[in-house]
Amino acid sequence: MKQIEMIKSGKNYTAVSVGKMNEIIEHVLPMGPDVTIQGKVFAGQALGATGSELSFQTLVPGQDSGFLHTHKTHEELYFILKGEGHYQVDGEIFPVSEGCIIRVSPNGKRALKNTGKENLTMLCVQYKANAFTEADSPMTDGTILPDELKW
Repeated sequence: MKQIEMIKSGKNYTAVSVGKMNEIIEHVLPMGPDVTIQGKVFAGQALGATGSELSFQTLVPGQDSGFLHTHKTHEELYFILKGEGHYQVDGEIFPVSEGCIIRVSPNGKRALKNTGKENLTMLCVQYKANAFTEADSPMTDGTILPDELKW
C-alpha cells in the first residue's frame, strides 16, 4: 500500500508527495471496518491544511465511485487529470476528460464513472461553501514582495 511521503516542512509550509499520477491506484483508503477504497488518498491532514481538504483518486476502466454522495457544508472542485468518463450530478450525466473541472455545491448528488479504456485520475478539493467574499479576491488578498528570488 502506497503512503504519502513527507518532502519538507517549515514554519509556513508543508510539502508532501502522493506519488506519480500513475501510482495513485496503489493507495488504499480505509473508510471503516469492512470498507476500503482502492486508488484514493486524502492529503489535507498530511499537509496540515486548515481551509480545505483534497484527495486524489484513480478509477480503472468501467469503475465508478461506488455511491452518490452529498456534503453538509463542503463545496467540491473535481479536476480530471487523466482519462475520460461520465460525471453525474442530480441525475444529469455528462462526459468529462482530461482538463475538465467540475464544481458541485454541498447538496449536489454526485458520482463519477470511468467510461474510457485507460485509468481515470482526478483531484478533488473540498472547502466550505460560501466562505469567500469580495475581499478574498486573488487580486486584493495577495501581496507582491520586493524580495529577490533565490534559486
